[in-house]
Amino acid sequence: MSGPILIFDSGVGGLSVAAAIRRRLPTAALAYVCDNAMLPYGTKPDAWLVARIVAVCREAVAACRPAALVVACNTASTLALEALRASLTIPVVGTVPAIKPAAALSHSGHIALLATSATVNRPYTLGLIRDFAGGCRVHRLAADALVVQAERHLAGEPLDLAAIADGLAPLWEDPELDTVVLGCTHFPLLRDALNRAAPRPVTWVDSGEAIARRVAQVVPHPRVTEGPGPAWVTAEAPTLTAALAGVGFAAPQLLLLAADAPH
Repeated sequence: MSGPILIFDSGVGGLSVAAAIRRRLPTAALAYVCDNAMLPYGTKPDAWLVARIVAVCREAVAACRPAALVVACNTASTLALEALRASLTIPVVGTVPAIKPAAALSHSGHIALLATSATVNRPYTLGLIRDFAGGCRVHRLAADALVVQAERHLAGEPLDLAAIADGLAPLWEDPELDTVVLGCTHFPLLRDALNRAAPRPVTWVDSGEAIARRVAQVVPHPRVTEGPGPAWVTAEAPTLTAALAGVGFAAPQLLLLAADAPH
């Protein structure tokens, strides 16, 4: 029998993807791993990140022997999918900014990509814009501070609404902007706050449902859940227990990487 569907992120942003997968596959067994010791990923060197992502995912795969790995992180996906697929024998599903559906949804042809600094500048992202939004005006806005706000929110801490408003402010300089791509899996967790910070209605587009559809194709007969799914962190994080429980995961265990093991 196949193992669970393993969801990986640098932090809790992958919980937005986990929620979408649960909506599509309500009985599927899921597992979760986050590399919270190294959050945020967007500020780290590329080569170091690739090695780190592969190491964390290999260790988590060994721990739960999953049917597939979902890389619920735009930064990791635009950087390390090839290395992960070369290193693992299970299917690997990535996350990319929802540029194509956003371009199709926009009435004005003015869209924005809200993501981490690593994602907005990645050649992979520029290729998506070229291939799927060539006829659109695309404003790329780095919003690394929103990752911190999402982590705080799920840890039960108050949001800094002024910081969120400041981070979004450059978007509103274009009066025709009508569609915003949430190009980081952390950002859908802030949707209510994003709506409050917007001076006018816009359409927010994320990748959660598309990822869930792809997972259902890759794992058509997932193992049935038998209670809360296992979860791992790379640094102690007691405040994450409630957030993980809210999406059906057990209290997180500490994932010890081979490089971190005592000698």
